Amino acid sequence: MNVKRREWIRALGAAGASSLVGWPWASAFAEPPPETTRLRISKVASVCTSPQYVAAELLRAEGFTEIKYEDRGNTAIAGVLGAQAMGEGQTDIAMNFAAPLAVALDKGAPVVLLAGVHAGCFELVATKRIGKITDLKGKTVAVLGPGSPPHIFLASIATSVGLDPNRDINWTFSPMAEAKQALADESIDAMLALPPDAQELRARGVGHVLLNSAVDRPWSQYFCCLVSANRDFVRRNPVATKRALRAILKASELCASDPERAVKAYLDMGFPIKPQYVGQAMRDVPFGRWRHYNPEDTVRFYALRLREAGMVKKSPQQLIAEGTDWRFLDQLKKELKT
Repeated sequence: MNVKRREWIRALGAAGASSLVGWPWASAFAEPPPETTRLRISKVASVCTSPQYVAAELLRAEGFTEIKYEDRGNTAIAGVLGAQAMGEGQTDIAMNFAAPLAVALDKGAPVVLLAGVHAGCFELVATKRIGKITDLKGKTVAVLGPGSPPHIFLASIATSVGLDPNRDINWTFSPMAEAKQALADESIDAMLALPPDAQELRARGVGHVLLNSAVDRPWSQYFCCLVSANRDFVRRNPVATKRALRAILKASELCASDPERAVKAYLDMGFPIKPQYVGQAMRDVPFGRWRHYNPEDTVRFYALRLREAGMVKKSPQQLIAEGTDWRFLDQLKKELKT
């Protein structure tokens, strides 16, 4: 038995054979080895990005021996700042929300969008003073820092209902814990919650949900999180890029089929979140649907909304031409047929 075969069996046993039955692993071993065995991935406290944590064992099976999760401090780094950090070479590949990725590409960040992972996960939670989205005009809304996923997502929502997010909403930027308490105290009018914070608010009976992007159209018809990578990393390491992307997409399916396993992988990252909220969030987020939507349509949808909001200047087609590469996704769709 050769070394690669032994390593594969060892990884397969660690990942759980029953979880991987039916996946055409032979295709991975028909490829050349990755050009690099080192991989750096961002680490943020949102259940949305769980596939990249579940992927750790699968990445080892793909030939990566040094996998580092870079902790950048808070969930805001998953937005424009995270994409810019990736463009600067601080991370190689990671999941991020589609809307801030469009903003980052517009700003010239040298990143490449590779695939969609799952549809919506955000929830807009408000006090009883707010009955519909247009009621947010003149009201105070809490999000993470400017350029964070909640900020940009809500800006795109506001634009879609005729509000000017720059003038009509009083933004307050604060950590999730502070925002959740402010909403409970009704010292703010609404907040854009990520999972598992949305699940915690629901369990505590705080506020009511105005919008859930996992179920409400049109947002539920587009990807929420995309996989992006440093442009130079993709250019220098096409085999490693494909192998890493394959692991993340497979991990998304594991999140859907084995949520308990995914909860453990998320909590093993050290995030101080109660397991019951993580478990509910893992069941709520529509994982395992990376084949269901068109990532290019997602980029186009958010680019149009954000252009209307004045947050993006380039046309959707410019962003798609300059900042996307779907060739790995197209290959994996053929290889990973169910």
